[in-house]
Amino acid sequence: MDANFAPVWKKYGSVDDTLYGLYFKAAHKSTVWYSPDAFDQAGVKPPKTYDEMLDTGRTISDSGLAAFAVAGQDGWTLTDWFENVYLSQAGPEKYDALAAHELKWTDDSVVKALTTLGKLFKDKQLIAGGQKGALNTDFPGSVEKVFGPKAEAGMVYEGDFVAGVAHDQFGRTIGEDADFFPFPPVDGGNAPVVSGGDAAVVLKDGKNAKAGMKLLEYLATPEAAAVWAKAGGFLSPNKNVDPASYGDDVTRATAKSLIESGDADAVRFDMSDQAPAAFGGTSGAGEWKLLQDFLRDPSDPKGTAAKLEAAAAKAYQNQG
Repeated sequence: MDANFAPVWKKYGSVDDTLYGLYFKAAHKSTVWYSPDAFDQAGVKPPKTYDEMLDTGRTISDSGLAAFAVAGQDGWTLTDWFENVYLSQAGPEKYDALAAHELKWTDDSVVKALTTLGKLFKDKQLIAGGQKGALNTDFPGSVEKVFGPKAEAGMVYEGDFVAGVAHDQFGRTIGEDADFFPFPPVDGGNAPVVSGGDAAVVLKDGKNAKAGMKLLEYLATPEAAAVWAKAGGFLSPNKNVDPASYGDDVTRATAKSLIESGDADAVRFDMSDQAPAAFGGTSGAGEWKLLQDFLRDPSDPKGTAAKLEAAAAKAYQNQG
């Protein structure tokens, strides 16, 4: 790992400085996917800031499509929206503190991020089907609204895995009739790079632990990652993977962004995935539910922050 991965990936796979997990597969969760046809029809180009993105959305809306398909039925997508806004607006130090619950969710920076996100949520011109429509749309449905046979929106925010759905389910050619731009910076901050990923571990007491460790040693090589990269639907945090292993320029671009952010220690792991599951990973509870409630009625960011803090405090306390 020292040879092939940025230190941040070793950190995320470690507990108390002991390495347990190899992050073999990564997700780039700071990508906004769009229909080039919709952009051409509206006469717009990929935006460079968050405010420009909302303005671009309004122009798309004026041309006949909603701006965004938002998957509000799946609470995890809303946590990703929040994390990108928060990382860019508040910065990585506060992001890390909030992820560890060393900073309370009632902090002004959280209220500010919710207020920023609320500008999108409350603008019926921007969201396909309005707030009610968003709350009845799951993640695959949000991709379908942009890249399916009957387009309803010009953009959908989520990770690089949107490309797989757009290609496999709706026959889109990535880089031609489906493309992305980086989640834009908010209020003069840096463009965020939020990641997720899957770690491989070996159970120490298993009878095949020795063979398992040999497998992990292989998975840590660029050659192993290249096998899956060629198959598609995959990003590797291994910085020595040959970019030519990826099947298209768009995937190469997302992989490059992920690697460069890791090298610069700018990438941050999905905040909700770092939280106790009762707060950050349970349908109908904690952060998922509260952000769905906020999507339904974004008029009180301060009140939502207080509810998030109460839920977080309880979950972290129960985790010990």
